[in-house]
Amino acid sequence: MDDLKVLIADDDEGMREVMRRIIAKVEGFQLVGEAADGEQTLALAEQLKPHIVFLDVDMPKINGVDCARTLQDMNPATVIIFATAFDGYMSDAFEVYAFDYLVKPFKMERVIQTLERIRDRQTCRVQQEPLAPKAIIADRKPVDGRLMLRHREGVSFVDLNDILLVQREDRTTVLYTRGDGRYVTGDSLSEMEERLPRDVFFRCHKSYIINLNHVKDITPYGRWTYVVRLEETKHDALITHEKYEEMEQMFR
Repeated sequence: MDDLKVLIADDDEGMREVMRRIIAKVEGFQLVGEAADGEQTLALAEQLKPHIVFLDVDMPKINGVDCARTLQDMNPATVIIFATAFDGYMSDAFEVYAFDYLVKPFKMERVIQTLERIRDRQTCRVQQEPLAPKAIIADRKPVDGRLMLRHREGVSFVDLNDILLVQREDRTTVLYTRGDGRYVTGDSLSEMEERLPRDVFFRCHKSYIINLNHVKDITPYGRWTYVVRLEETKHDALITHEKYEEMEQMFR
């Protein structure tokens, strides 16, 4: 497996040096860039496509929380770790589903543990204990019909049964279907949610809609979220703890 790409965003050069040294100590990670303000963070993220971003909250131009929201719209699978001197932004971190929230000054071992958890999830997550695999896929609900998608090239028609996942990606809405199909549409995720049958398609996260008929399993991820693996695709989704509990109620 290739090294996971890391971007550090902090206006404090001394803190960037600390994070630089910590990342160098842990196998499986590559520091690809550093940013001193929010605008630079987003520009580098778009250019470098990091897997992990360490974000300070109090940064010039664009603060860390707003950066995190934009990063999620670019790629919701980006692992966001807040590293800040302020502990009062925990609720904001919850809203953007940060993987972890580190309060300065933190111990090196604490950051290393977080990085190792991320690395282990990437390499060994198939060995994690699923939370509720059978209850979700046991009661499949038939869904009929086709969805018309408008895009730059014209119009496509997609069978609802074939749609596995809808997500935000590169600031657009993307549908993944059986057979490695991929469709980009100008509809927002909320507009797509309104067009899909609610008893089968579930908004599990502000960046994802999943087809409940194709859920394989769910495993822990970070502090406040889980990973949803789906049948017939390599693409995962995230589900918040609140949405996970809502989904459990649907299958009781």
